[in-house]
Amino acid sequence: MSPVIFHIDVNSAYLSWTAVEQLKNGAEVDLREIPAIIGGDKKSRHGVVLAKSISAKKYGIRTGEPVVNAFRKCPNLVMEPPNHKMYREKSEKLMEYLRGFTFKIEQVSVDECYLDFTEIGDRFPSPLDAAFLMKNGIRERFGFTVNIGISENKLLAKMASDFEKPDKVHTLFLREVPVKMWPLPVGELFMAGRSSVEVLKKLEIETIGGLAGADPALIELHLKSHGKMLWEFANGIDHSAVQWEQAEAKGIGNSTTLAEDASTYEEVREVFAELAQSVGRRLRKAGQKANMVSMEIKYHDFQSMSHQTRLPRPTCDDQVLLETACRLFEEAWSGEPVRLLGIRTAKLVDAGEPEQLSIFDLEPPPPADEKRRRLDAAMSRIRERYGEDAVMKASRMKKK
Repeated sequence: MSPVIFHIDVNSAYLSWTAVEQLKNGAEVDLREIPAIIGGDKKSRHGVVLAKSISAKKYGIRTGEPVVNAFRKCPNLVMEPPNHKMYREKSEKLMEYLRGFTFKIEQVSVDECYLDFTEIGDRFPSPLDAAFLMKNGIRERFGFTVNIGISENKLLAKMASDFEKPDKVHTLFLREVPVKMWPLPVGELFMAGRSSVEVLKKLEIETIGGLAGADPALIELHLKSHGKMLWEFANGIDHSAVQWEQAEAKGIGNSTTLAEDASTYEEVREVFAELAQSVGRRLRKAGQKANMVSMEIKYHDFQSMSHQTRLPRPTCDDQVLLETACRLFEEAWSGEPVRLLGIRTAKLVDAGEPEQLSIFDLEPPPPADEKRRRLDAAMSRIRERYGEDAVMKASRMKKK
């Protein structure tokens, strides 16, 4: 039985949900039918655009840009503040409705999920019929619209759902990839972050098809393991399963929501430095080392993603955690402002567990590495005794 996966994505979720709620409470104007955004404070016009109507998009208003810029483009723009409690309630009702079809659902954000249609396919004439039934049922029951992408795997289902919007069903099966996906700009490929796209363009790769037809060894040479993954994605290859069961947490991690969105790599690195110290200290305190490190990003519009890698050897070293997280971030970052950052470790082993050594490990560690490990351990002991801010690296201190 060939797998069939749906990706279900709410169209302009924050704005749609706000519009539905207002209409339910007697509003005469539908925000979706006028130039409107979900943004920051109405009076001060601070903050960024979190969602926009189709009419607002025609004025050149972009998600993520400052609200004040949006009003310059459209002085008559209507803005409403975000209501995350209401968004969660709408999201929960949507998921409850979809579970009426199957419990094999992986929710990846407040407004999108994957649904494994494979085992319920015999209940419907075709996947398309089922998708239209779901889509139309959501619109009629809740008053908002979704896009549904259909394919054999999660990657292509997600790519399909991003085709023409709103209120659409699209397919992107492997046989359709050359016609529907390969002509698209390479920057539209899932997980192709800004820095990766810059590297690919230097290699004269402008389209997803150009990447698909490139030598995978060349791509991996320039973009390491992330390049291999992007080449596979460009060819429609994705073996990840719909994670419908909550995975048991077997790791140590930390994340932080930023007071102000970070828009530069330097700002992000400072945050990761603090997170790496926190995670490294907790690993050492638990007597553990990690074989895997993952990095989490949540953008200004609350879309989130993560990226992970397996380490050549287990570690609890702050600097290794920092450099790994930064590398993963550079590979995946879209360039949009970042609201939350996280580092998580997994596949933990006891710190005293013997490691399989290579010939290069037979030499003693470089003095700088050993000195850094002793310094990390000393800083951990001081923080445990005197508090988190008792000692810090100079790079964390505010400049006068």
